[in-house]
Amino acid sequence: MKLAFVGAGYVGLVAAACFAEMGNEVICVDVDEKKIENLKKSIIPIFEPGLESMVKRNYEDGRLKFTTALEEAVRNALVVFIAVGTPQDENGAADTTYVENVAREVGEFIEEYKIVVLKSTVPVGTCDRVKKIIQARLAARGLTVEFDVVSNPEFLKEGDAINDFMKPDRVVIGTDNVRTAELMKELYSPFAMEREKLIIMDNRSAEMTKYAANAMLATRISFMNEIANICERVGADVSLVRRGIGSDRRIGYSFIYPGIGYGGSCFPKDMKALINTAKENQWDPGLLVAVDDVNRRQRLIMAGKVIQYFEDRGGIRGKALAVWGLAFKPNTDDVRESPALAILSILVQEGARVQAYDPEAIPSAKRVLGEDPNVTYCDNPYDTLAGADALLLLTEWRLFRKPDFERVKKLLKTPVIFDGRNQYDPVEMKHKGFVYICVGRG
Repeated sequence: MKLAFVGAGYVGLVAAACFAEMGNEVICVDVDEKKIENLKKSIIPIFEPGLESMVKRNYEDGRLKFTTALEEAVRNALVVFIAVGTPQDENGAADTTYVENVAREVGEFIEEYKIVVLKSTVPVGTCDRVKKIIQARLAARGLTVEFDVVSNPEFLKEGDAINDFMKPDRVVIGTDNVRTAELMKELYSPFAMEREKLIIMDNRSAEMTKYAANAMLATRISFMNEIANICERVGADVSLVRRGIGSDRRIGYSFIYPGIGYGGSCFPKDMKALINTAKENQWDPGLLVAVDDVNRRQRLIMAGKVIQYFEDRGGIRGKALAVWGLAFKPNTDDVRESPALAILSILVQEGARVQAYDPEAIPSAKRVLGEDPNVTYCDNPYDTLAGADALLLLTEWRLFRKPDFERVKKLLKTPVIFDGRNQYDPVEMKHKGFVYICVGRG
């Protein structure tokens, strides 16, 4: 099938590469000329395991093409995916300006039947607006062309996006058109060889499904962080509590890890967008507001632990802190809404100096933080420890799971570890001679 993807960002590039991998002819469009030229050279703008080799293979085989020419892509494709950004506006709502601009251009170029698919995360009702925009452009051109607008939200985890796309739990398709549903089923059939994975529903329900899924996962994270904070105050161990509740099949173990809160490009933005949607429709989303509040507070709590520890030790000002992890989660270079960066920034504002390491996210962090004489980036995790007054583990990369603790202890000025991801055993850390401060463990 001939496909076009408008937007060569995280979602668009992953989806385009995966569809090409299944034998489709895919054109990926972006307004950023440098990005397109780099993609033609297999220079990928994001770090995602497996993506670079997949893009390179399919580009060289001719199944995946890159261009800045939207008209060419739209005219040659049966299915046009819109995968542009929907950033937050000043009120927290999702800004659909880019989506609507693409819809207008699509309306200028289509001359025969097309399926326009919204892959971007968009507020409920956006598909209806996109359909009206395209119809208005066609009317202005004096044309009557059949087309359909479909909601097809993505459910990709950064760091495991290729696997998620190639082996999805489900594929949500929002359309009322039976023929369109069958075409989408045909398109996704290679990803559903073992069982039927397509869930067909109306546009608005599909749009809402994306927000509801992310809100549920965010709620589980904030719930567990709330429990962790209570555990600290009553002398309970949240890791044992997690085992106790996770063994209940109705609950399970996924997304109930306590820590320093969620981040990234999806959960924070989508929570705020859903809260805004509820309020616009005269509903007070008290639970969603609480989830968001708990998450923002969680990063402040960890920063507060560090500041409080040093209060009786000369204060945080002038202290050197080793930081392991800058990305919002492992296996990505994404630092958008990263709890690690938020904590780092608070401590620097309080006068601390930071020596940081992350295996992938240092360039991204530099772009966000800019030049700061109080932040030094190191080439390996042990370089961060030299002369540091404490170590902060803020992103749970695998290489941090089993460090050489004797080496860590020798390099640190004082053997103190703040573990925002509960990677180590408190009893073992005590036996090794560390002051160990983590999340919710008594």
